[in-house]
This record gives sequence, structure tokens and C-alpha cells, in this order.
Amino acid sequence: MTDPIADMLTRIRNAQMVKKNEVILPYSKLKINILEILAKEGWLEAVEKNEDLAGKPVRKNAALGRFATIKIKLNYNKNDQRPKISKLERISKPGRRVYVDKDNIPYILNGNGMAVISTSKGLLTDKEARRQKIGGEVLCAIY
Repeated sequence: MTDPIADMLTRIRNAQMVKKNEVILPYSKLKINILEILAKEGWLEAVEKNEDLAGKPVRKNAALGRFATIKIKLNYNKNDQRPKISKLERISKPGRRVYVDKDNIPYILNGNGMAVISTSKGLLTDKEARRQKIGGEVLCAIY
């Protein structure tokens, strides 16, 4: 897998299309940081790190031991059961990185969406990056 962030976004998108309540992903610090931002902003219901899957055998590797996973609870509208997330989009890709300075941070859907930006101060939303006047790599957009 060359792009774990794109894989994560695709798994979330596919799970929402079939109305799943939760998604299980391989663990990485970057993924969990992105997902915690999405949960804090209300796009996801909950994010938790699991050492193993309850009731299922844990994959084992002699060199690595157990694989940690991330469990995501997806958020749906209460009235019509539509997903809160209508579009997840990878902006900066391994073959084409997208960097912005503090003056060119994009407004996603006129401020109704959100971008996740990797900065020197860690991962920030587009609003936080504008407030702190700091640019960085635009990882993904959500709306």
C-alpha cells in the first residue's frame, strides 16, 4: 500500500455507502490523529485504538507480534440516516504534494467543509491553521 491515508478515506467512504456503523483500520499515529480531528469536529461519532479485535483471532507475525487497529464509529443524520460525510477527498498525494502558505489555506465548501493540514505544530484543521497563521501540507478535505 503506497498511500495509507487514501486507503483509510476509501474504507470510510465504502463503509458509509453500505450503511455500516463501524470501520476497523490498521493503526498508525498519523491516521489516529486525523481521525481524532474528524471526531472532534463532529464528522465521526467515535474513534478508539484496539489492541485486538474482540471475539476474533488477532493476526500474528513473528517479528511484529500483534497488530493494533483503529475502530471508528460512523456518524449518520438522525432524521434520514444519511451519512454526515458527503465527500472525503485526498488532496496531497505521494506523487503530488500540495503545500499552502498561511495566506492560501483553502476554504472547503465556503467554510462548511474542513481541510486537515499537516503543519510544524502538528495536524490542524483549516480554521485552526488560519487562526494560528501557519501553512503546511493539505492532507485531505471533508464535506
